[in-house]
Amino acid sequence: MRVPLNRLAHGRSGDKGNRQNISVIAYREDAYPVLVREVTEARVLDLFRHRGASAVTRYELPKLLAMNFVIEDALEGGVNAALALDTHGKTSAFRLLSLEIEVPASLLDPDTRPPENTD
Repeated sequence: MRVPLNRLAHGRSGDKGNRQNISVIAYREDAYPVLVREVTEARVLDLFRHRGASAVTRYELPKLLAMNFVIEDALEGGVNAALALDTHGKTSAFRLLSLEIEVPASLLDPDTRPPENTD
């Protein structure tokens, strides 16, 4: 099933100059391997390329069920240079959490699973 990443994880973002960093933290241990498979450096770079992102490095933190993405050149020069409304990139975690990922239905809460297509 394709669902937004926020169904399986939450996130937090921050900045260091022109670098954006976004943490993605799985809600459940059995979801973490799916997140590692689905949320790749290439997919994150594609998601932020419109902001000028030039490279992404992913750091895996399996004991925390988390990944931290460092995105280069994603803040239009940083807080003092950017004309963007969100110069610190605090809303960027939400953008990443909207990324659609492929997950087995077993990872979704039965009460919140989308209906099966019976066509």
